[in-house]
Amino acid sequence: MIPLSLDDVLQLVRGDLRTTDADRITGVQIDSRRIEPGDLFVALGRGVGYVDGALAAGAVAALVPEEPFVALAALGREIRNRSSAKVVAVTGSTAKTSTKDILGALCAPHARTIVAEGSQNNELGLPLTLCRLEPDSEIAVLEMGMRGIGQIAELCEIAKPDIGVITTVGPVHLELLGTIERVAQAKAELIDALPAGGTAVVPAGEPHLEPYLRRNDIEIVRFGEGGDVSLSYFAARDGRSRLKVEAFGRPLTLEFSFSGRYNATNALAALAAYKALGLPLGKAQRGAKQVKLSPLRGEEAPLPGDGILINDCYNANPLSMAAALEHLAERAGDHRKVAVLGDMAELGAGAAAYHREVGAAASRAGVDVLLAVGPLARSYLDGARGVPSTRWAPTVEQGLAALRQILQPGDFVLVKGSRAMGLEAIGEAVAVFPA
Repeated sequence: MIPLSLDDVLQLVRGDLRTTDADRITGVQIDSRRIEPGDLFVALGRGVGYVDGALAAGAVAALVPEEPFVALAALGREIRNRSSAKVVAVTGSTAKTSTKDILGALCAPHARTIVAEGSQNNELGLPLTLCRLEPDSEIAVLEMGMRGIGQIAELCEIAKPDIGVITTVGPVHLELLGTIERVAQAKAELIDALPAGGTAVVPAGEPHLEPYLRRNDIEIVRFGEGGDVSLSYFAARDGRSRLKVEAFGRPLTLEFSFSGRYNATNALAALAAYKALGLPLGKAQRGAKQVKLSPLRGEEAPLPGDGILINDCYNANPLSMAAALEHLAERAGDHRKVAVLGDMAELGAGAAAYHREVGAAASRAGVDVLLAVGPLARSYLDGARGVPSTRWAPTVEQGLAALRQILQPGDFVLVKGSRAMGLEAIGEAVAVFPA
């Protein structure tokens, strides 16, 4: 981290600051278990009870802020203002974390890069990522989440991105936003926040974003079919993939360390941002093979009889569900395809219809067994008329019991649902099922 003096901290935030003999901080943490010498521990909520432990672990100061979000924003904003790094912000209805991971891997061989950990994309995670900027950092790849209008604008005010990536616009957070048009409006706050001379990377042919792409003082780069960066060939084998890409008028062939076709689209967005950073397209291969996706996003584990578990249960919405089902079909080949699908949350009044559509997508993907888990998930079965075998379980525990009865050697199993469902319990249990 770019060091701050304790006097700087006192000027930036309001609260109770306990200090040691040191006069500056070289890191910021809100989890006392992650404290390293030189850190400032910011105690949030019950974290007040861990102040003494943090100081004992090497923190040079501990702050109990009057307004936690305001304090973290002030610290992150100050570090950002002192940094010369180029900042890329990634948002979208789906795939923002994976796109962020891919872009970070592409950049790392060419520039000193920091990348947001996991899904650190809110008013806590984003400032913490900025507080990892070092004096020699050249690129910061951030993720921005939102659940309502104005939230991305607030994050942009802290991060001041030079490049903005919108991966997708789709039916997410509809309980709060109501319509996909409002989702697009919220995501487009990232475009509005870009400085003159900045770059917006957006999906080609996305009508909901077009009203927000009228600025003539920024560059608009489109990815996907018909865009500036498009895919002409994809093949996957043994957890890796080969892509042929047309990028800004030149052909590229790249090998990536992922196998999902949906991540090929994410790679297109990442390549567009990589080029906007001024990095050499001809040398993108150096980072492509080093991509490591965040946990619970298409993770694979072996199952008995040469089967495979695809653990993709970090989150779910209609777009990501359809993509995951297509990946299951491609990955399984002639193996039996088992889809364990949990509720998709925050879809508002149209939730049942969206679940039926995903059930129909399971039919089109040739799923052999569909196990729906959760109250809303029952509607998957209404759309899955072409799936030979369907079952419903109201809870994760009952779903796991049902899956134990269903699973056969050689099955390819997809586990996916919204984060609130906690389907990782099924994924973890399936990974250790006995042969």
